[in-house]
Amino acid sequence: MKAKVYFTRTITPEKVLEMYRMLGCTLPGRVAVKLHSGEVGNQNFLRPEFWKPVIEAVNGTVVECNTAYEGQRDSTEKHKKTMEKHGWSRYFTVDILDAEGPDLELEIPNGKVIRKNFVGKDIRNYDSMLVLSHFKGHPMGGYGGALKQLSIGVASSYGKAYIHGAGEPDKLWTADHDLFLESMADAAGSVVEYFKDRIAYVNVMKNMSVDCDCCAVAEDPCMQDIGVLVSLDPIAIDQACLDLVYASDDPGKAHLIERIESRNGVHTIEAAAKLGYGTREYELIEVE
Repeated sequence: MKAKVYFTRTITPEKVLEMYRMLGCTLPGRVAVKLHSGEVGNQNFLRPEFWKPVIEAVNGTVVECNTAYEGQRDSTEKHKKTMEKHGWSRYFTVDILDAEGPDLELEIPNGKVIRKNFVGKDIRNYDSMLVLSHFKGHPMGGYGGALKQLSIGVASSYGKAYIHGAGEPDKLWTADHDLFLESMADAAGSVVEYFKDRIAYVNVMKNMSVDCDCCAVAEDPCMQDIGVLVSLDPIAIDQACLDLVYASDDPGKAHLIERIESRNGVHTIEAAAKLGYGTREYELIEVE
């Protein structure tokens, strides 16, 4: 059965909220809003003002986890300062999920590479999740979208190293690349299983650099903005974004595609689909 993915070429804060409402879902209880806080120095991340209407509509708490590499988000103290600097704390309640204490271990009984996922323990305080993803390239994953937010994004600092190292944190930057991608798929599935049907996804194809929002020094966007997509399926929404990049007539897409293909980015989607928590088959429903 094909997943529904709604798509609009209009990119405004108000349109993001309108598109989310098209999903017809009501996220219950306390809503964790997972997004990217942006590394200090990055010029491409989507600002709080852009996400404000949809976050306020679900009465959500902005959640993040500390990084596993040096920067301005690798400790709770520095990450909170970054949240203030970038304006998140000005508009929203902010929760660094792995701020203190032991991580929460999510079991992955059917994981292809890893069998457990270490996430920020404060995820237990939430009943549902809204995943707001800035779709763009990524230096290691090839691209960043919903699956990356679910995996690396929700993982604790230790958990990020665990995924990157394909189960061996000391191999943070040296693990077999495809095993890293498969570990991301495994980890993402554990978060989907945790929230079950209480999770929704928004991908925004804007400011599409080959680099991630985690890069303090990132390339400027290489192609024109494409639009906003929403779905209840994290695999379908990422696949639809990739397909829109390939279908674009923007010559700048070649640079982004080179980044995606040189890192075998689609393999995360392939691995996730094999795990069965979503599908690559989708119906793209375009709206004005």
